[in-house]
Amino acid sequence: MNSDKNTRLGEEAIYSLKQISKPQALLLGLQHTFAMFGATVLVPLITGLPISTSLLMAGLGTLLFHLITGGTVPIFLGSSFAFLGGYAAVAPAVDGVADPALLAKANGGIIVAGAVYLVLAGLIRLFGVIRVMRFFPPVVTGPIIISIGLILAPGAIVNASENWLLAIISVVIIIVCNIWGKGMIKIIPIVLGIVGSYLVALVTNVIDFSSVKQVISDGRIIELPIYKEYFATFDLSAIFTIAPIALATIMEHIGDVSAVSATTGINYISNPGLDRTLTGDGLATMLSAAFGGPANTSYGENTGVLALTRIYAPGVVRIAAVFAVILSIFPVFSEIIRTVPVAIIGGVSLILYGTISAIGVRNLVENQVDLTKSRNLIIAAVILTSALGFNTVGGITFVIAGQSINLSGIAIASLAGIILNAVLPGKDYEFKTENPEPTGVDFSTTDTTKEGKHTK
Repeated sequence: MNSDKNTRLGEEAIYSLKQISKPQALLLGLQHTFAMFGATVLVPLITGLPISTSLLMAGLGTLLFHLITGGTVPIFLGSSFAFLGGYAAVAPAVDGVADPALLAKANGGIIVAGAVYLVLAGLIRLFGVIRVMRFFPPVVTGPIIISIGLILAPGAIVNASENWLLAIISVVIIIVCNIWGKGMIKIIPIVLGIVGSYLVALVTNVIDFSSVKQVISDGRIIELPIYKEYFATFDLSAIFTIAPIALATIMEHIGDVSAVSATTGINYISNPGLDRTLTGDGLATMLSAAFGGPANTSYGENTGVLALTRIYAPGVVRIAAVFAVILSIFPVFSEIIRTVPVAIIGGVSLILYGTISAIGVRNLVENQVDLTKSRNLIIAAVILTSALGFNTVGGITFVIAGQSINLSGIAIASLAGIILNAVLPGKDYEFKTENPEPTGVDFSTTDTTKEGKHTK
C-alpha cells in the first residue's frame, strides 16, 4: 500500500503533527474526543461502572497503546460494547445501578480476556498470524457475535419500557443521523441520540438532578476517579463467563486495524505488526479493568474522523486521549451524564444490541462463509443453540476443588465452536496480511470501515 494513493481532489493526506499548527492539532484532538465520547460513556451508563473512571482509562489506555506500538497507529481505545453481555450476566444493573462487588468480579474476567490478547499476540509472533487465525474463522466468531446481541436484547426492551417516548425519540435520532447524516453527524449518532432525547426529558421534567446538586454542595470540584470498590477481583465463574468474549473483540481489533490501514494507506497489520497492536489493546484492557474501568477496544468512530479529515497523525489521537483524562477528573461532569434516564439508555441499546447481532451476520457475509457446507452449518448451529439455550437455563454449574464454577451460554458456545472447527475436516479460511480488509466486526453504530475504504 502506498501513501501516494491517499490523494483525493488534489488534497494531500497529513501524517504528522509537524504539518499542522498547535491550535489546529488541539481542535482536531477535541473532534476525536467528541467522536468517542458517546460510546465511551454509554458502557458505564449501562453497566453501572463509574463514568469518570471509564474516561480516565480510555485516555490512559490509548496512550499505553501508542507507547507499545511505537506511536505509529492512529487508533483511539474506548469502552467496549462487546462485553456488555458478560457484565449483565455477572453483575446485572437495575436502573443503572449494580453491586460494586459483582462489577469487581466482572472486571477480573475482563483482565483475563485482556490476557487472551497477549497469548494470541505471543502465538502470532511464534507461529505467524495465518496459522493462528485458522483457529478463529468467521464461522466461529460470527455466530458468537450474533448470540451476544440476541442475549442482550431483552434488557433493552425492559429499559425502554420505562418511558417509550424518550426511547423512541433516541432511536429515531440515531437512525436519521446514521442514514442521512453527513460528516461528523454520521459519525456521532449515539451522542446526538442521547442529547436529543435528553432535551425532551428536560422539557417533560423527568430528570433528577439531586446527585449533581450533592456533588456541588460537597465542593467536589476535582478528584482522581479511582474507586477501590470497583478494582478487579477474581472469580472463576466470572472469568469463564467473560473471557470467551475476547474471541469477538479480537476480530473487532483486527477489523479496525485493517480499516485504519485501508484509510491511511499504511499496512499496520505488517508494521508495527498485529502482535504489537493486540498487545497494546490487551494491556490497555487489563489496566482499565484492574482499576475499575470497562474493557477497552479500538474505535470505529475515530476511524471515521480520520477518513473525514484526512489527517492521519497519531499525535492528534493522543491529544484526544489527554482530553479524555482531563474530563475524567471533574465529578460534576460524570454526575450530569449519570442523570440520563434509563429509558433513553434502553432506546440506544435497542439499536446497539440489534446492531451487534447484525455485525455477526455481516462477519459471515463479508467473509463469504459457505453455509451450504455441512461442517460450517453444524458449527454455526451448535454455537447459536448452545449460547441461547444454555443462557436460558443459567449455563452449566460444576464444582472443582470445592469451588463452584458456572459456564455461561457464550462460554459453552465458544468452546464448542472452537473444538468443532478444529476437529471437523474441510477448513477453508485463510487470513490475509497483504492489503488488509476490515473483518466486518465493528461494534460501533456507524459504518466507518467502508467509508475508510472509499477514501483511497
